[in-house]
Amino acid sequence: MPSVFEALRWASSFLKEHGRDENAGELYLRHLLDMSRARLFAEQKTVLEDSLWEEFQSGMDAHVSGIPIQHLIGSEEFYGRSFTVNRHVLIPRPETEELVYYSLERMKRLFNRSHIIQAADIGTGSGAIAISLALEYDGDVNVRAVDVSADALEVAKKNAERLEADVTFYHGDLLQPLMEEGVALDVLLSNPPYIPLSDRETLSEVVVDHEPSLALFGGEDGYDLYRRFMEGLPRIMNERFLIGFEVGTGQGETVAEMLTKAFPRSSVEVVMDINGKDRMVFCEQA
Repeated sequence: MPSVFEALRWASSFLKEHGRDENAGELYLRHLLDMSRARLFAEQKTVLEDSLWEEFQSGMDAHVSGIPIQHLIGSEEFYGRSFTVNRHVLIPRPETEELVYYSLERMKRLFNRSHIIQAADIGTGSGAIAISLALEYDGDVNVRAVDVSADALEVAKKNAERLEADVTFYHGDLLQPLMEEGVALDVLLSNPPYIPLSDRETLSEVVVDHEPSLALFGGEDGYDLYRRFMEGLPRIMNERFLIGFEVGTGQGETVAEMLTKAFPRSSVEVVMDINGKDRMVFCEQA
């Protein structure tokens, strides 16, 4: 049977040959062995048991067939925490961590620490944004999370419970459940579906076949959800507010124009991600 080193070398070659991320083997083996990255590399000479080697090979076969490695593992890291994920939720991306980071920085600047912030994450999926906001903000914040998918909400609720985050969950469409309850918001964050339907054929089958279409596609041009947001946002935001959207590449200026039209007195900014692509749009009003 191969050693840890030999198994990783095989997986890297196998995955590269089939056009998959070569690092997936390391992630999956760490999961099977329940080891940190540092310990895995310290144990490189350890020989794998027959059953574990077979399970490792089966997992790599499954990943090559299109199943996301996060679904095989059952989790994904986001903002320093492990979130349970499955086929009912979008797998959290590193770009969305930037939305959380920049939102936290803006919240600290915009709001007095004695103010109890009323915040919401719309289209929460796994709960990554809402839970991270609740756990990372160093002032008082009431976080609400909304999703139209009952299955996604079950995943998010379990993540919140396991991570001990105080988040209130709502089943419903965009702002509707919050408006019905008469909620007024200081902060609204969202990573809505923004991929144009016309781009479907360009996406990897790993994404299209295994992540919920409801969380991926934003209509023919990708802007459907943003348009719907603009109808309700002026009625639910307080006088002083922060809105933060994640957007697709090339969508920043259009979404910024929508927000400027909805809130003429606000300050709107398109922010690039670490790769230099427009990824976030922030709208502030003091």
